[in-house]
Amino acid sequence: MKHIHTVLGLLVGCFALPSTAAEATVVSKGEYLARTADCVACHVVPGGKPYAGGLEFKLPFGSLYSPNITPDKDTGIGDWSDDDFVNAVQRGVGKGGKHYYPAFPYTSYTLMSREDILAIKAYLFSLEPISQRPPENTIGFPFNQRWGMMFWNWIFAPDERFVADNQQSVEWNRGAYLVQGPGHCGECHTPRNLFQAMDSGKFLAGAELGNWQAYNISSDRQHGIGEWPEEALISYLSKGYAPGYGGAGGPMADAVEHSLRYLEPADIKAIAVFLKSTAPQAQGVTRPVLALNDAALQKGQGTKLFNDTCVACHLLDGSGRQSPAGGLAGLKTVNDPAGRNLIATLLEGHTPNAARADQRMPDFAHSYNDAELAAISTFVLRRFGQSKGDITPEDISKSREGALH
Repeated sequence: MKHIHTVLGLLVGCFALPSTAAEATVVSKGEYLARTADCVACHVVPGGKPYAGGLEFKLPFGSLYSPNITPDKDTGIGDWSDDDFVNAVQRGVGKGGKHYYPAFPYTSYTLMSREDILAIKAYLFSLEPISQRPPENTIGFPFNQRWGMMFWNWIFAPDERFVADNQQSVEWNRGAYLVQGPGHCGECHTPRNLFQAMDSGKFLAGAELGNWQAYNISSDRQHGIGEWPEEALISYLSKGYAPGYGGAGGPMADAVEHSLRYLEPADIKAIAVFLKSTAPQAQGVTRPVLALNDAALQKGQGTKLFNDTCVACHLLDGSGRQSPAGGLAGLKTVNDPAGRNLIATLLEGHTPNAARADQRMPDFAHSYNDAELAAISTFVLRRFGQSKGDITPEDISKSREGALH
């Protein structure tokens, strides 16, 4: 049921911190918002210092490296004014008029208020300065001409703030703000057009992310999360798994570890409420029905390898042996005929620091060859899904190359 609230009530509901942090300082508010925006995910290299930058982004026309956003005055943002920082976050234009590429999700952050953005700046400026200059970008001509982003922004990046919908509840508006603004969910889960802008007509319909597939998270019942109970979606967002529905891996697992698990329960619920109200997008991988294919158990290399290695955590009935996080039944991962996320998980593993030991998965990139991993993948797709997927050694090799570069 929709509720009508006053404009003041909407603004308080959409932009105020959770009640448990209402008395927090600007710095602690900024820390919460920096986690909500998952800033550290892009501004740190594996094993590096948070916010010091240097992470590589591989694009069709070259590689970008994230900048240092610690308060170091030489290599970071220590000499940036408030206006410099706000312009960068809302408009993609940094100090001195330098244009950023949309690998930096300012196209979503533009919805954030100046107050919220300056709280993030206050938090970043409270950190220890780190002197670290990122590698030079390797963008070829004409894409290295940053001034051209003025025209791209004019077409694809409207400079506008979030406006609450007074026909919706405070909770819905809070979720809309978090998903579309600081949470920037669409940046990964919305396909891109020819010009690398989000396809606004396919919001949250799913997109490819290197070796990974960011699944459709619109309200579509077959392809999205329309059939997920609210509590399952809340579990997935806050813990990284929802038995029978989904398990986060790759970039999504990183988002859970560095961002979503820190959000207040009320904010996680607001995100779930908004996602379940979005326009359905009928495309992408569908969730399998909870039925097992006994024919897949016939003798073969895939069956043997699964029984030798995988059953320690993943039972043949689709449940998890040691933890519900190990369940395979009902996951999109096992119903994708291309096996994109399945293969990536086998090669890269799943070892978030915040997860218990029985919820982590080692990588098998060096334990098995391409033919063996193809056999395991095909078995999993046919046993737990209905796509009749058939993974070849060439598929594994292609994914392996992507993981190495």
